[in-house]
Amino acid sequence: MIWGWAIYDWANSAFATTIMAGFFPIFFKQYWSAGQDTVSSTAVLGLGNSLASLCVAVLAPLVGVVADAGSARKRLLMACAYSGVLLTALLSIIPMGKQGWAIIIYGLAVVSFSTANVTYDSLLISVSNTRNRSRISAFGYALGYLGGGILFLCNVIMTLYPHWFGLTGSTQAVQMSFLTVSLWWGGFTLFTLWWLPADPNISSPKWRQTIQISIRQLTGTLRRVTRDKNTRLFLICYWCYMDGVDTIIRMAIDYGLSIGFESRDLILALLLVQFIGFPAALVFGRLAHRIGERNAIVVAILGYSVATLWGCVMTKKMDFYFLAGLIGCFQGGIQAFSRSFFARFIPSGQESGYYGLMNMTGKMAAIAGPALVAVVGLISRYLLTPVNPLPEQIVQINQLSSRIGMGSVLLLFAAGVVLLSYVKEPPENPLTM
Repeated sequence: MIWGWAIYDWANSAFATTIMAGFFPIFFKQYWSAGQDTVSSTAVLGLGNSLASLCVAVLAPLVGVVADAGSARKRLLMACAYSGVLLTALLSIIPMGKQGWAIIIYGLAVVSFSTANVTYDSLLISVSNTRNRSRISAFGYALGYLGGGILFLCNVIMTLYPHWFGLTGSTQAVQMSFLTVSLWWGGFTLFTLWWLPADPNISSPKWRQTIQISIRQLTGTLRRVTRDKNTRLFLICYWCYMDGVDTIIRMAIDYGLSIGFESRDLILALLLVQFIGFPAALVFGRLAHRIGERNAIVVAILGYSVATLWGCVMTKKMDFYFLAGLIGCFQGGIQAFSRSFFARFIPSGQESGYYGLMNMTGKMAAIAGPALVAVVGLISRYLLTPVNPLPEQIVQINQLSSRIGMGSVLLLFAAGVVLLSYVKEPPENPLTM
């Protein structure tokens, strides 16, 4: 049963790695947005990501209420996951230049991916207990890193050497990569559906009653958190810095293209993040044990801030590889320590409700960040562009505007650090021991 739950992370991480972080931003800019300037395509991608995140933020609590009812978890997971599988497959057949269709299908796929994760997270309660929950959760993350990394490596090789696979070129290789993600995600999800126990059969009246109880529980949790200033402040702080982290993850490839890097270099840098992330998280865990979880979160935020500053001024290929390594050092730790630190805020017996609220807050991250990058980039281009610019000036202004837009993410990290300094650190409780 544990393998059945954890293998879904192996299955769906292919979408997060190959599609969201890897190939979609490149293909969107070079294929579906062919002929458009980089700032405009970045703005469309940023606003599309923000709209998808907003939809997830609205749908996540609704899906969570039904999932927590415990009566249709597998069916909800199957519906959300396989809608994402189908939408991912559709990305492989969208013609060149169809920017609108590409961003719509991608946005719907992101919504399906994220809402499936809400149901997947709720199933952790069914396959674990208080003694082994963190270990089983980490096992799922580990399989996700491994599975997503393996398929992404195969996809990268496919795009670098398409003739090895009988493909006509890199364009067809990327399209086939979208299809392999769909098959990987859908195929391995079958093991989750086979190995997890079936949903209980609940009659219609009891089903409605369970929904009503779940809604009351969610309302009660929201009311308690609203009254608790310290918990509320931490969740706002968490939203700010995770918004920055998610923006860097989603926009890094597009940003690299905007300032003149080759797509091959960006993909190799993303692979570097995957391979550095796992051992770096283990090392970072030892650091957190010595300096405390809150201080470890601050170190991770500062690390991301340095990475953002470096990204704003980098000019060479090795600069981007260094940036990838820097992000890999902090990417795994910041979420893990945020989750364990938040455990100190949770009253006994209310773990699911509070973690559900934190999960909703995490889904709401990346709404403001990509939009901030897009809007600041467009405004800076407007302010920097002279009345009759020369062609070489336009290229320079577009690159400078992209750098300024990405630099605006520092505001989110700064807000996170400032707010975290006002959060009172609760005493240890059994959830963190």
